[in-house]
Amino acid sequence: MHTGPITYATRTEADRALTLIEAQMISGEWTDPDRGKVLLGDYARTWIKERPGLRPKTVELYTWLLDRQIVPGLGGVAVGKLTTQMIRSWRAKLIDNGVSVSTAAKAYRLLRAVLMTAVEEDKLLSRNPCRIKGADNEQTPERPILTVAQVFELADKMADRRFRALILLTTFASLRWGEVIALRRSDIDLKARTVRVREQLIELDGGDMVLAPPKSRAGKRTVSIPSAIVPALTEHLAEFVDQADEAFVFLGKRAGYLRGGNFRREAKWAEALKEMGVKGLHFHDLRHMGNTLAAQSGASLADLKARMGHDSDRAALIYQHATRDADQRIADALSARVEADRKAANGKKESSAES
Repeated sequence: MHTGPITYATRTEADRALTLIEAQMISGEWTDPDRGKVLLGDYARTWIKERPGLRPKTVELYTWLLDRQIVPGLGGVAVGKLTTQMIRSWRAKLIDNGVSVSTAAKAYRLLRAVLMTAVEEDKLLSRNPCRIKGADNEQTPERPILTVAQVFELADKMADRRFRALILLTTFASLRWGEVIALRRSDIDLKARTVRVREQLIELDGGDMVLAPPKSRAGKRTVSIPSAIVPALTEHLAEFVDQADEAFVFLGKRAGYLRGGNFRREAKWAEALKEMGVKGLHFHDLRHMGNTLAAQSGASLADLKARMGHDSDRAALIYQHATRDADQRIADALSARVEADRKAANGKKESSAES
């Protein structure tokens, strides 16, 4: 039994309200008002804890977003009381308080996913109040892209030679940081010119390094590598890698897991970029460079997805579209050149005819 939300003046009005509620129950739109009383902060923490298949790094990210961005503004609100206006106001306050658009978008996507479960599985809400157009868009700026010559120059400028092959393999095999530092000797086949990706190394916020499956189901893959980087890999394996099949290919100076901070410091990453005159380049941009080169080679959508290790078409389409745009600009330039040459040729003919 449930008490109505208000007191009705007449029995007729009460019967009419009951009829509307019964209609909602029949259509599946009615939600139990008592169940919706659970606070968003409590519900979201349970959601993260019970979500199947979340990787440790993802759990850390979701927990941080919840504690830092969502709970302060909405954590004390009952799930059943959340409205689109509340969420719009919460997001606006995040931006006003200096939270980046990218972080706000991540927090919004997490909130939307949590409330989607509240709607579809737990029936705490009749519809998801996360309905703000564009709030999930991170609007990330265009990343810098090196030329092929600059990739080799960067590799040669690494302060420690053990990182030269790391730069080349990451770029030309389109590998993620966690994938490349998890590679073992048996994963690299120099005769077949392939590298096998079967796991990734994740550095948690507490400093622990954890071996985990690749980022997506398609992440487990075998990628062909160009013959141009085989000599660098051959030299690296001979000089820096133990002969055991399961020996890690890339380690730090003290033979421990290679961490991002240690790499940047030991390789003198920032100094190398400054010397080259390159600004704002992140290690992940090397993979971006490799994906761009693969798309420019004319690879199909399916081939790009397989090489990049993506389940969905979205990321691969970005590179294909970028290549198509560049190709169209080339075609337009060629067309303009043809028209200019034709006009010049016609002008010569007219001059000859007049003389």
